[in-house]
Order: sequence, then C-alpha cells, then structure tokens
Amino acid sequence: MSEQKIKFGLVGIGNIGNTHLKYLSEMDNVALVGVCDVDKEKADLNAKTYGTTAYYDVLDLLDNSGLDVIIIAVPHYDHPYIAIEAFKRGIHVMCEKPIAVHVNDANRMIDAYESAKETYPGLQFAIMFQERTLPFYAKLKEIVASGELGQLTRATWIHTKWFRSQSYYNSGGWRATWAGEGGGILTNQCPHTLDMYQWLFGLPSLISGHAHIGKYHDIEVEDEVTAYFEHSNGMIGHLIVTTAELPGTNRLEIVGDTGKLVLENGKLLHYKYEQSMLTFTRETEQKFATWQIEPEEVEVDENAPNGHHVVTGRLVDRLLGKEIDLIAEGPEGLGSLTLANGIMLSSFQKRPVEVPIDGDAFQSHLDELIKSSTFVKKVVTESKTQEDMSASFGSSK
Repeated sequence: MSEQKIKFGLVGIGNIGNTHLKYLSEMDNVALVGVCDVDKEKADLNAKTYGTTAYYDVLDLLDNSGLDVIIIAVPHYDHPYIAIEAFKRGIHVMCEKPIAVHVNDANRMIDAYESAKETYPGLQFAIMFQERTLPFYAKLKEIVASGELGQLTRATWIHTKWFRSQSYYNSGGWRATWAGEGGGILTNQCPHTLDMYQWLFGLPSLISGHAHIGKYHDIEVEDEVTAYFEHSNGMIGHLIVTTAELPGTNRLEIVGDTGKLVLENGKLLHYKYEQSMLTFTRETEQKFATWQIEPEEVEVDENAPNGHHVVTGRLVDRLLGKEIDLIAEGPEGLGSLTLANGIMLSSFQKRPVEVPIDGDAFQSHLDELIKSSTFVKKVVTESKTQEDMSASFGSSK
C-alpha cells in the first residue's frame, strides 16, 4: 500500500509561488496536482517543470484538480475570494500573508471558515507566518512567554531593512497602488513584523500612526511609517519602518520589570536585573541612579528547522492525523492586519484609534483613495513598458 499523500494546488506563480513550488517538490507525503496562473505561459512552464497540470482559472483548479489543499500566493485583494471558494468546497487553505487587505475582508474569510467547518469538521485554515519559526524570534517568544522579564513596560522595534528601489516598484502593475495592493510597506513588507509584534505582546488597546505617502518613491502608498501603541497592561510599543533606508537597522528592544532583551545583528542579549526595576523606582532613596549590568548572550540554535516548508509541514502532519499545532492558524492573521489598518486609519484621521478598530471607517477611506486616484503606474518589464493598474484572480505575487 502506497504512503498517503496530501494533494496540493498552488495559485499564483510569482516570487513566493516559486518558493512554494520548490519545497513542495522536495517534501514527502505531498503530491502537487495543479498550478494556476492567469499567465498561461508561466502556468504551462511550471506545470512541465514540476510534472503537474496547468490551470488558468482558480475555480477550474478547485473543481477539477482533486486537490486537498490550496496555497494562495496571489495579490492581496484576491485572498478572500479564493479562500472562501475553497472553504465552500471543503478544501483546506494555506494563505500567504497578509490574510487580506482590510479587516472586513479578513472577518469575512474567518466567518466563511467557521461556517464551512459545520459541514467539513476537519477543515484546516493556515497562514504563512514562517518568521515565527526563525530561531531568534522563537527564542524571544519562549523568554517573553516564560514571564522571566516580569511586567513588560516597553517594546521598541526599528525595522528599516526593507529597502526597495524604484525599479522594484516599477516591476509589477499591482505593486504600491491602492487599487492593486491596498497599501505599501505595512501591507507588503511588514505583515511578518506586525505578526511578530502581536504574537509576542498581544494587540494594543490604542494605536497612533504616522504614515508618509510616497515620500521617497514614485508611488501612491506609504513607504515610511512610525507608530505608537498603548497596551491595556501599561506597556507601550514603538514601530519604525521604511523601504528607503540603507543599510538599514533591525533592532528590537523588549523591556520588563526584571530584565531587558535586545535583538540586533544576529545576537540576542539578555540584561538580567538583580531586583525589580519598578519596585526600585518606588522605594529607593536615591534621586538619580544607574545600573551597570553586563548582558548575557542568549544561546540560539540557528540551525533549527525554519521557513516556509516547516509551516506547510505542520499542516501536512495535521492532515495526516498527527495531533500537532499549526505554526499559525488562519484567523490569527487578523492580528497583524488590525495593526496595519489601525496605523493607517490613525494616520488618515490624524488621531489615535481604539482596538478593535472601525473596519468600516478604514474600508471607506481605502475605497475613496481608489476612487479618487489619479496616479498613473509605469510598469517596466523585460520586454516592454506599460501602464497597468489591474490585479486578477491567479495573478502572480
């Protein structure tokens, strides 16, 4: 008797789609039964390369390939439509980040999933937050969750290693437009950063956002953002991101009552306090004070398995009957999207916004930006220059 294989189909053969195809072809217990893209030449070429069937319409893939799981790797606006159609058919979903462009669509996806589970109790919905598997972030999660830092007081993340050139933005008609992508750095580059923030600390209760639109690039969406978060437990958070800085910084500081973590340049440093910082603040007779603390470098197994294949492997194991947690359940994608939408809504309204955010208010702003846009996107390909603002089902990510 042959070993059971989980049958996968992929929609969207862009940069990330090619990543999925490569590792799927190397996985045990997996059969690739179809690839789909509106670019027929691309679909045909990859079907031939990976020994599978080409599809040019996602409904055809869902209805005729015999797949168990669909990986959604198309532009963001199309995620909800494809996921909902899959759920209707009892097909498992692995969705690329972000879950959707706005929280209203994300909630529609989650509602469709919960509804479909009444008919298909074993239905699975996963989201590709592979950075949760990265060794340094996994260690951060372990330490924070252990309570070793005590009451958290501050988290500051400067993440400016997102450089993108004008050439990058010109390489796709859907990129960096309100109609095609729904946003800029928060929607495309930072969903993993935003997910990591809420994974470590939970969602804040109040968001203040400052987003600069096309400050350094010829685009109509945000390319530089600063945000401030207030949490119900008193912790505050800061986020600074941009696609216009070289060489860029990626530094995360997490401060607690009994210790501090600093992650930067491939090193995780742990400052361990000999006493409670907050108690010392309240009780010391000293008017001024400094603590000389030599940090300990935390050992991290940098060779631990990580990446896209680990996330998908967990899903495969669960579908094969193993009692195992997914790296990220699909509905968890709402957290990072809440942060992204909340930052932009705060910037649009020029005031702090409460969480949960007003999804209708954000969608209304987005719809108006799309409707009133006069931006003409110049797209440069290898063979031609074109003006293209469209994004279709099955288009490449």
